[in-house]
Amino acid sequence: MTPACKRLKQQNIPYSIHEYEHDTHCTNFGMEAAEKLNLNPNQVFKTLLVTDDKSTFVAIVPVTSTLNLKKVSNAFKVKKLHMADPKNAERLTGYLVGGISPIGQKKGLATCIDDSAKEFNRIYVSGGKRGLDIGLAPQDLLGACHKAIFASIKED
Repeated sequence: MTPACKRLKQQNIPYSIHEYEHDTHCTNFGMEAAEKLNLNPNQVFKTLLVTDDKSTFVAIVPVTSTLNLKKVSNAFKVKKLHMADPKNAERLTGYLVGGISPIGQKKGLATCIDDSAKEFNRIYVSGGKRGLDIGLAPQDLLGACHKAIFASIKED
């Protein structure tokens, strides 16, 4: 059981576990999950870390989309953000890149979930390791993440 699953269980948040065989040659982890689990890719969300070199934040967008750094900067009310270094992302979250869950991270980081998540009854995010996704309601994800908000943060 990953820290993400433990956190959801502690908070009595209903969720489902979806496992698949991760291809070690695959680098597009989110699309791999959508394809192997036969899910609508618009409902599968990736967890990205961004930083202004003082603070680090979590941004959650559909795997079919690109994060808009200007929009996410506005959402967090900071001047300018860039993608966090993968090693720092692993150190701060306690998860490996490709398996970074927005839930149960080692350090509580402010989180922004793209508004498009609210279009669905259930979305899927990494469960804390490659080959494991968690399905849950967008509002439940909001409650399970640290200082989480919804905002429009993907490229249009």
